[in-house]
Amino acid sequence: MIEKIPFGRTGHLSTRTIFGAAALGQVSQDDADRTLELLLEYGINHIDTAASYGEAELRIGPWMREHRQNFFLATKTGERTYQAARDEIHRSLERLQVERVDLLQLHNLADPEEWRIAMGPGGALEALIEAREQNLVSYIGVTGHGLGIAAMHLRSLSLFDFDSVLLPYNYILMQNSAYAADFSTVTAFCQNRNVAIQTIKSLCRRPWGEQERTCATWYEPLEEQDDINTMVSWALSRPGIFLNTIGDINILPKVLKAAADPVEQPSLVEMHIMSERLKIASLFV
Repeated sequence: MIEKIPFGRTGHLSTRTIFGAAALGQVSQDDADRTLELLLEYGINHIDTAASYGEAELRIGPWMREHRQNFFLATKTGERTYQAARDEIHRSLERLQVERVDLLQLHNLADPEEWRIAMGPGGALEALIEAREQNLVSYIGVTGHGLGIAAMHLRSLSLFDFDSVLLPYNYILMQNSAYAADFSTVTAFCQNRNVAIQTIKSLCRRPWGEQERTCATWYEPLEEQDDINTMVSWALSRPGIFLNTIGDINILPKVLKAAADPVEQPSLVEMHIMSERLKIASLFV
């Protein structure tokens, strides 16, 4: 079974590997149901989805009738104004077939102008706070992509006491000295405040090139079990962080296997050799 640790200040013991439900965005209900069985097999108890993940919320909804108590359920809104975010939150609850979610997150809050709108008067944050006051959600988080997101999360945390953050974390990104410094700063801040830290894109290989896309992810992922074992072990060797799984249900079993039976933490030399062999490259420039 996969290790569980406290998800920040929430009191919930979440599996360190969180199911990233973007993987359900374009699959049938039968395939989604088989994915649920896999999650239950590995004891995954935390689902992270979003209103913008295709049909993911609709695929999760039927599970909740029987399994709501088994999962810490999180979703996201990408809207930036109060009314639009409020409408999307209620739509997500309907699609998920639940009365409340555990965590509601401002999705990809990276652009400075969008940040100003969402965090200001009449912004989306007000809708999330209202939802918490109405017991439609217990906790509020913020997520994002890009090289500037760690610094932006610090800005967000300075204005509002978010319960969780989500941001990219992988070996190649951490070779970027500026990003590595920002990542270390924001994670130290979060650990001091007991804010949960979710990480994404740990299994990214590189942007898609000219070749035919063979996976559901918007980037070319790692696919071989040994490589996934190495990268999962590297990511989870950082204490206190969570690894959100890959956006492809066919690679998901390999990720869960790696998390359930981690190999020895790879050395920096081993990580460098693997990165060179696979020509791993950053998604963000």
